[in-house]
Amino acid sequence: MSTIGTNIEANRRYMHCPSFKSGMAQSDQSKEVPAPPFHHEPQGEVIVLPAFEGALSTPGYAELLDTRRSMRKYDEGKPMTQQELSFLLWSAQGIQFLRAHSSLRPTPSGGARHPFETYIYVRNVEGLTPGIYHYAPQANIGEKVCTIWKKSDLPNEPTITEMLVGQKWAANAPVVLFYTCVPYRAEWRYVHMAHRVMLIDLGHLGQNVMLSAAALGLGSCCMAAFDQELCDQALTIDSINEYTVYAIAAGATVQ
Repeated sequence: MSTIGTNIEANRRYMHCPSFKSGMAQSDQSKEVPAPPFHHEPQGEVIVLPAFEGALSTPGYAELLDTRRSMRKYDEGKPMTQQELSFLLWSAQGIQFLRAHSSLRPTPSGGARHPFETYIYVRNVEGLTPGIYHYAPQANIGEKVCTIWKKSDLPNEPTITEMLVGQKWAANAPVVLFYTCVPYRAEWRYVHMAHRVMLIDLGHLGQNVMLSAAALGLGSCCMAAFDQELCDQALTIDSINEYTVYAIAAGATVQ
């Protein structure tokens, strides 16, 4: 008899692939309900970051894979460049082109629904005032520049550390990327089957960011541990229709 707790057992079952024999519940897509927007519209100070060509430093794919590691010691005195930030944002969520009900991006996503939004805690980026920014991929569809808009002034480092449940090393990084989930984007097509797939999509996204950081000669570290309530409050999202699901620190490291 299994001695594992009921919570663990339920979580294991959640990771199982659902049965397709009984079919999927009728989706809003099948009911011809209009699809939700692919992204949030800018609502603040808009900044266009420069094209990122020339910012990459790792020449070969094998070297890139060999270089990628989770790094937790950042050079607090060395800012990230706008080109570097531009590449990190584009490499995970940049829109390459649109189809009728999907957007194609550098990361794979079930049904090309891409149910995530990118918020950036900017601590030390050349030419940017510290604060929380939001990536606006729709502004540069098919282009290799990135538009961001400022959402709020900078939470102080103790607040960021508290948001990241005491991980002060992350609050010292030049940037922390917060990824949120807008679940209806995937539920619109996949209903109750959407959530397991969104977790898989999130892994794709995180790996792209980490490989991109390595290609820039930077370090990064993905974090699944954060204070849900504090992060959602700082990003001014409602925790139901949008909620924080991932955080990634990035920047020049101390060897």
